[in-house]
Amino acid sequence: MAGISSRTLRHYDDIGLLSPARAAANGYRWYGRAELLRLQRILLLRELRVPLPRIREVLEGDTEELASLRSHRADVAAERDRLNEVLTTIDRTIADVEGTATLEDKAFFTGLTARTHALRERLASQYGERVGDHFVSGATVTASWSREDHERAADQGRKLLRRLSHLKAAGATPSGEQVLNVMFEHYEAVRAFWPADAAAYHALADVILN
Repeated sequence: MAGISSRTLRHYDDIGLLSPARAAANGYRWYGRAELLRLQRILLLRELRVPLPRIREVLEGDTEELASLRSHRADVAAERDRLNEVLTTIDRTIADVEGTATLEDKAFFTGLTARTHALRERLASQYGERVGDHFVSGATVTASWSREDHERAADQGRKLLRRLSHLKAAGATPSGEQVLNVMFEHYEAVRAFWPADAAAYHALADVILN
């Protein structure tokens, strides 16, 4: 019914995430309404890309099922709205490239603003409210940027990451001269729109990896 394999259900049981209501002598596992509702909540959280250990913490911490479901619904709705904004931006950009519509520079960034706000909130919860100061500094520098400026910076970032990827594939060491030279270029590129100090730049690696 849920599209979940028996192997996955056994794994959920093994890690204490979802146990069957009972197990028959022939090995069959029986799941009642309570277990199906718990499974639904697990699948909802998985759709939000919540790790399994965290899902278990969330479910064990919930004492009121209805309040929990409403909270999950709010998370899903927020993600839907964010993706709808990004999708609208993509459609407008396609129309601009095809020549069927003209996309104003302000509209070009619709959807990206919401994503930046969400990123700011997430980082503030991880690193503290001073994160907001960094966002303000970056916004001040880029306030006068045109669409071309943003596209140029994004293209430069992609090229730097590709160079690092090629160096890694070639077996270059992180402390090697070639890698350090590219990292210096990356640092300078970041500093062009975000006056990050050494600690903030180091923390940037955690943000990228997560």
